[in-house]
Amino acid sequence: MNDTPAPFTEQDYAARMTRAARDTTEAGLAGLLITPGPDLTWLCGYRPASTTERLTLLVLTPGSEPRLLVPSLERPDAEAAPGANALRISDWRDGQDPYAAATGLLLPNGRYGVSDTTWAVHLLGLQEALPLTTYRPLTVVLPLLRAVKDTHEVARLTAAGAAADAAYEEILATRFTGRRESEVAADLARLLHEQGHTEVFAAVASGRNSANPHHRSGDRTLKKGDMVVLHLGGRKDGYNSHTTRTIHVGDPTEEQRRVHDTVRTAQQSAVEATAPGVTCQEIDRRARELIENAGYGEYATELTGHGIGITAHEPPYLTESEQTYLVPGMCLSIGSGVYLPGRFGVRITDVVTCTEDDRRRLNSTEHGMTIVE
Repeated sequence: MNDTPAPFTEQDYAARMTRAARDTTEAGLAGLLITPGPDLTWLCGYRPASTTERLTLLVLTPGSEPRLLVPSLERPDAEAAPGANALRISDWRDGQDPYAAATGLLLPNGRYGVSDTTWAVHLLGLQEALPLTTYRPLTVVLPLLRAVKDTHEVARLTAAGAAADAAYEEILATRFTGRRESEVAADLARLLHEQGHTEVFAAVASGRNSANPHHRSGDRTLKKGDMVVLHLGGRKDGYNSHTTRTIHVGDPTEEQRRVHDTVRTAQQSAVEATAPGVTCQEIDRRARELIENAGYGEYATELTGHGIGITAHEPPYLTESEQTYLVPGMCLSIGSGVYLPGRFGVRITDVVTCTEDDRRRLNSTEHGMTIVE
């Protein structure tokens, strides 16, 4: 799959920075301080060639032009970023104090939201230069900064989901019996790359290993009677895919079918609950109640879901304590799982986008029990 989406424009980045700066007022902040990482890439399109000890800082304040402070030797790269024309760039040279250069961009007693990825040395340097300033993690003060996707972002997530689905369908045509988990995982990773993913994850958990939600593919040889959890996805055109399916080698037992049906029904119920105005808590409860009623509540140990976008995991999170209301444009990885220690596990996951009226799945592969050889 080689279709390349249209690049985000200067106007796209300008709108994101304007919205982020505006949201700081409601959060009681003087502004946002963004260092290299997903927030910087999303806001202005700048991704330094390497993250070093040299300070790079995007400053967003309400009613002011966005400012980007960069090391002088990296200024040409910053000026080439797709959102560069929507901000003002200044630089500092090696041998100069970068935090002194930053003081002119900040209020001496301001309260700022700061990227979670900010190096401690930079935060401590800013605090020393401006001791009356205070800082809060961005995911605490503005957790939903990137949660609502525009149509172009949803289109990229849709394409990433379709590519992951295609890789999954292809792996089903291969033989599983007698092969090691690591061999199947390598094939799955290759298929994801062939479908346009530039970064991939492909985990295969078979037999008793499938009861471990975070099992990494190992040397176990697959055999008849194995439940096999396939956890796959990665990044395509800057946006992530994420899907999980559970298949079976040969004919499953009645209990294996029962657990799989329980998980499938719970996941379907959580997806069907996804709509504007519904809380994350409600979606989590919908899935867990079905699993508990089936007698497997204590074995549903993994998160029901989370946001997804340019990072694989981001707010909001589908948990009992999360009362964030869904709005159109939110994209979520929604899954259910049951893990019976020492025996087997089942997990089913899809990426779902919240639409104006309800929801739309971005994964379309079969959810029922798939039998492989």
